[in-house]
Amino acid sequence: MRLRWMVVGIAWNLAVAQTTPGGATRGQLIGHLTLSDCRLEHPLRLNSVAARCGVLKVPLNRAASAIPAVAGATATVTAAASARATPVAALTPATSTLDLKVAVVPALNRRAAATPLFLLAGGPGQSAVDMYTALAGAFARINRDHDIVLVDQRGTGKSSPLYCDYPDDWQRPADAMPALREATLACLKKYGPDVRHYTTGAAVLDLDDVRAALGYQRLSLYASSYGTRVAQLYMRRLGAHVEAAILDGVTYPEQVIGPDTPLDGEEALQKILSRCLGDKNCATAYPNLREELSTLRRRFGPETVALTLADPVGGTPTLVNFNKAMLGAALRFLSYSGAGASILPTLIHEAAAGDYAPLAAQTIMTALKLSEQIASGMQNTVICGEDVPFLTKTYQGNEQLDDLREICKLWPADKADADLHLALTSSIPTLLLSGEADPVTPPKYAEAAARGLTRHRHLVLQGEGHGQLATSCMPRLMAEFLKTPDPDRLDAGCLKVHRPADFFVRSTGPAP
Repeated sequence: MRLRWMVVGIAWNLAVAQTTPGGATRGQLIGHLTLSDCRLEHPLRLNSVAARCGVLKVPLNRAASAIPAVAGATATVTAAASARATPVAALTPATSTLDLKVAVVPALNRRAAATPLFLLAGGPGQSAVDMYTALAGAFARINRDHDIVLVDQRGTGKSSPLYCDYPDDWQRPADAMPALREATLACLKKYGPDVRHYTTGAAVLDLDDVRAALGYQRLSLYASSYGTRVAQLYMRRLGAHVEAAILDGVTYPEQVIGPDTPLDGEEALQKILSRCLGDKNCATAYPNLREELSTLRRRFGPETVALTLADPVGGTPTLVNFNKAMLGAALRFLSYSGAGASILPTLIHEAAAGDYAPLAAQTIMTALKLSEQIASGMQNTVICGEDVPFLTKTYQGNEQLDDLREICKLWPADKADADLHLALTSSIPTLLLSGEADPVTPPKYAEAAARGLTRHRHLVLQGEGHGQLATSCMPRLMAEFLKTPDPDRLDAGCLKVHRPADFFVRSTGPAP
């Protein structure tokens, strides 16, 4: 489950003051938001980015601040969605606040009047600042003319984060529920019942407060994974402020996150295997790949193998139980990216021959990297309030859903906003991005979201997994789309020559 200055120097010289498109001077106190020079550091301290940072106080309890939809986006209510939607319970106005971490990376062209790009991270539970610093190069073209605005969503990063300490997937005991309940109660003891206020609907209101405080009249959105849920709710409620949207790894509004994940993951895995067997070098190296995977799955129904591996951080020997849960995690994590998929056939082949250490080590490193980015308490609030209540089947045997149900029995969560799961109809120019072999947000989800988008373009990258931001010529295409937000005029011909990463045919790399 672990996956799991006041501005010291306001520019008195008006000749060098920098203004936002909304007319507000950068560095001034705007509303309750003051920006000062700062540097944003890569999560692994590999680099840093110059920015302007500040903190905006917002109401903790947003239920009394709900706003109606505005012109520019309308909701189409289907019978099924209407039956699922439940109004937010009436609550007293907020009496306390929380701090939102806000960072603005100013456009390199200081005379540019392009709309700012707001980034919405995934998870749920990922920091927008962390996502940007890890992938800043992919936004370089956009940043020439656009301010980039980063808001750590409430509960993530440095915005009153909700971090819980759950057991690692690879150390899961046969009966994991007692440890899961203990970890959940320990997290609630640390944060209290106010965790219920860290919802998607509240995040949308936070985001618009930041827009207003910075003086922007309009913005564009880049959203990844769960962030696409936030983006579409913002488009529904505040569409008049949105110039364009890029949705990458798309969820659709009616979707309940969770029950389809195993099927989607298996479908992506089979696409990876088929691509390997259709590749001359990969097929020659691993002609029996499907049989080898079947052997592993049969073996690790009942079986567990104890391994001693070097800890990925400290290098100390660590005991790991390689079992069914870890095999499942390995196949899931390594299917997320093209890089992971490229080494997966080699790792399956080696494990089928009895060498489990490479697959286990790669899985642990990937899981640790992901878990460090996710505020699992915030994730609990979102999933327990917005998804688990809408599960209509038992889904027996899905350990992830079993875990979530157990957590949600204890975790305080408000009912989902009434409009959260309604189909969205919008004329906002929207670019949707999908990976052909995405194990969590396959292309069909983007197609479902696109049904109500009257001005959209859906680009599917062959052989790729989850998130296309830095893939192939996508950074250039995104910059061109934001410059001229017309989906029909976007020339995506550069994707015709795209090819995913070559498969490894040995542990040292691909064929020469």
